[in-house]
Amino acid sequence: MARVFLCVLDSVGCGGAPDAVHYGNEGSNTLLHIAEACAAGRAEEGRSGPLKVPNLNAMGLGAAITLASGKAAPGLSAVPGGWWGAAEEISAGKDTQSGHWELAGVPVARDWHYFPRTVPAFPVDLMAELISRSGLPGTLANCHASGTEIIDQFGLEHIATGKPIVYTSADSVVQIAAHEGHFGLERLLDLCRIAADIFHPLNVGRIIARPFVGEAPGDFVRTTNRKDFAIAPPDGTICDRVAASGGAVHAVGKIGDIFAMKSISDVSKGGDDMALFDHVLAFTDKARPGDLIFANFIEFDSLWGHRRNVAGYARALEAFDARLPELTARLRPDDLLIITADHGNDPTWPGTDHTRERVPVLVTGPRVTARKLGIVPFTAVAQLTALHLSCR
Repeated sequence: MARVFLCVLDSVGCGGAPDAVHYGNEGSNTLLHIAEACAAGRAEEGRSGPLKVPNLNAMGLGAAITLASGKAAPGLSAVPGGWWGAAEEISAGKDTQSGHWELAGVPVARDWHYFPRTVPAFPVDLMAELISRSGLPGTLANCHASGTEIIDQFGLEHIATGKPIVYTSADSVVQIAAHEGHFGLERLLDLCRIAADIFHPLNVGRIIARPFVGEAPGDFVRTTNRKDFAIAPPDGTICDRVAASGGAVHAVGKIGDIFAMKSISDVSKGGDDMALFDHVLAFTDKARPGDLIFANFIEFDSLWGHRRNVAGYARALEAFDARLPELTARLRPDDLLIITADHGNDPTWPGTDHTRERVPVLVTGPRVTARKLGIVPFTAVAQLTALHLSCR
C-alpha cells in the first residue's frame, strides 16, 4: 500500500559542499544564514524574530544543517524524530535540472553548455537562425541578466518593437521574455520550441519561456505561465522505474518540465507554492499504492533566493512549515514523505546565482522512527523511493 511524496524545496541548501570553493561559493549556507539573520533581527519585513520552522526542525532540519556544515543554526536544535541527513551532489552543475535528475537517480554525466559573460552572450549565427525561423524583427538584451531587472530595462522597447528579450544566467539556459498581451503567449511558446531545436544540440539544458504583463517599468510582472523546454533525462530515473513497476508519477509544479514529461503521468500546476501544496494534499486522497507524488516548490528560489531577499525567504520557509501538519496528518500508514532540495541559493551571498551546497534530506511517515542517514549522495533519494515502492 506504499506511496511516496517527494517534495523538493527549490534552493533550500544547508552548506558544506566540499567542492564549493571551485564554484566561488565556499562558506555559502542558505538555511544557516537565513536563521542567523532572523535571530539577529535582520529579517523583520513581514515577520519577526527567530526563524520559526518547528515542524521541519522536528524532522531534523537543524541537525541536517549541523551535519552538512559543522555549524549550528540558532533556534534549530530539536532532536530529530524521523530519518535525517544531508545529500551531496556529484554532477558538475548547481542548477535545477542537474539537481533534480541526480535526486531522481541519474547524475549528469557531462557538464552542460554555458554562455560567456559577454555581450552578446549567444552565438551570432544561432541567434540569426532563431530570428529567421521565427520571423522576428530581432531580439533584445542577449546577455546575462536578472529576469525581473531585464524586463524593466527592455520591456517598453519590447512592446514597441516586437523584439523578444533573450537572456541567460549562470545556469545552462536560454530565457526568452515576452509580453503575454502584446506578443502573445502561444507565440512565445512556439518561439521557445524553435529555440530548443537550435540550442539543445549544444547541450543547453533548458529553454525557458518567461511571459510577463504590465505596461511600464515597475509595473511589469512575470506571470505563472512560465514553461521550461528541457532536454529529456537519460533512462533510469525514479520516474522511469515507478512507471515500469506499474505506478503513476504525479508531477506537481515544474517537475514535468524538468523531466521533459518522460514517464510523467500527469501535471498539476498552481499560481504559487501554497496552491502547489494544495495539489500535494489532494493526492493524499487520489494517489494509489505504488504512486510517486513528485513536487517542486519553486518560490524559495525564484522569488527570494535570486532576489537576495532574506526576510522573504524566511517567510516562505515559515509558511511551508506551518502547513506541514496538514500533510503529515493525511498520510496513510505505509506512506513516506521525503523533503529535500536541489541546490542552494544563499540570499546573503554576493550576486544572484545559485550556490553550491549540500541539501537536507528529511523523511517521515506513520511508521518512520528516528534514524540518522548521515552524508549521502543525491541519488540516495531515488534509492529510498525505489525501495519503499518496491520498484524494479
